[in-house]
Formats: sequence, C-alpha cells, structure tokens
Amino acid sequence: MMKRSVLKRGIVGLVALLGVAALASGVGAQSDDGELRETEHITIENPGQLTAEKAEQIYQSISEELTTFYAMSESTTAKRFRKWRRYNKAPYLSATHGNRYVNNYANAKAKGYDAMSRGVQMPAGAIFAKDSFTVTKEGEVFGAALFIMEKLAPGKSPRTADWRYAEILPDGSFAGDSAGDNARDMDYCHACHKIKAKYDYLYYVPRKYRP
Repeated sequence: MMKRSVLKRGIVGLVALLGVAALASGVGAQSDDGELRETEHITIENPGQLTAEKAEQIYQSISEELTTFYAMSESTTAKRFRKWRRYNKAPYLSATHGNRYVNNYANAKAKGYDAMSRGVQMPAGAIFAKDSFTVTKEGEVFGAALFIMEKLAPGKSPRTADWRYAEILPDGSFAGDSAGDNARDMDYCHACHKIKAKYDYLYYVPRKYRP
C-alpha cells in the first residue's frame, strides 16, 4: 500500500500558506533597470519547531516525492543530489533560508567540505545542494526550494567569485540561475555568502546537527 503523502505540493500551496501580501512584502527591491529583484528569501514568520527526530521523520516521508518534483526541472543536480553525501544527521531550521528545514548535500568533488578552514578553496565542479521544506506551527508540511551552489572554473564568474547559484522551486521550475535565466534574481544569494568569503563563501552545518 502506498504511504499517504504529508507534502503539500507546488507553489499554489505556498501562496495559500503565506498569502499574496506576504509573498510580495519585504522580499523585493527596485533595480536600476526598473525590475523587481528578490533581495532575500521569503520568510516563514512562525515556523513549526521540530525535534531532530521529528524533522528527520517528516523528511523521510516526503523526500522521494519532493525530489521527483525537483527533477522536473531537468537539472542534472536535481536528479542526482540525493545519491551524494549528506552532511547533516537531520534537517535543521535555517534562518538564512527563510526559516525552512534544510539538508546539506555535496558531490564527491566537495569532499573537503566537512573540514573547511580559512583559505581552503573548493575545486571547479564541486556542487552543493540544499533541499528544503516548510512546517507551519499547525504542523502542515509544504515542499520548498532546492538551492544549488556550483564552483565554476577560475575567472568564469568574477561577479560571484566563480560560484553559480540556482534555485529550483517545488513545482520543478527555476526561480533563477546566476549563470543562466533570471541571473540577477540570484544576486541576494552571493550577497549572503560574502560573509563567509574566508571559507570560500560556504556555510557549514550547525554543530548539533553534524553526524
């Protein structure tokens, strides 16, 4: 018997959760070309507070379904990341990702990620994928974005320190790609990661969630 999904799928559910006003409020800024740019993640004001055990239980119940929707984007990373090493033992609440529960996956070329120190540089081809979901204080579960960071060849993208940022929504569409469509919509990603410039712009898993 197929297990009943607890995942509220797609953007429609997310809009219903946040409301149109919340979706547009505080996350955009007018750019020089007159377009509205996203300047930060849409933030869940009162997320559900989960234990590590409960967060992992929810993730295991929705992960395959969520990954199926990401894969609709035809992104190679979206299709492969679940086979990569996961660097956290349970999903954790990330304020920098809008108070969503996230996981940290990385491919084989990023094998030094768990020993990052100042001055260490990731090689070209290192890819990080962070899938996510939202839990409301009422306990409703919503699929959220897949965030991707890929180290490019030296000099490929000086504006982003040779990092590519992409975001895939839970309906399989791209919110933006710093090396492709809607590139400027990803500017806020690098603006946040600049804080970690001494660590090659990478954040790591909170200590209590490390294996």
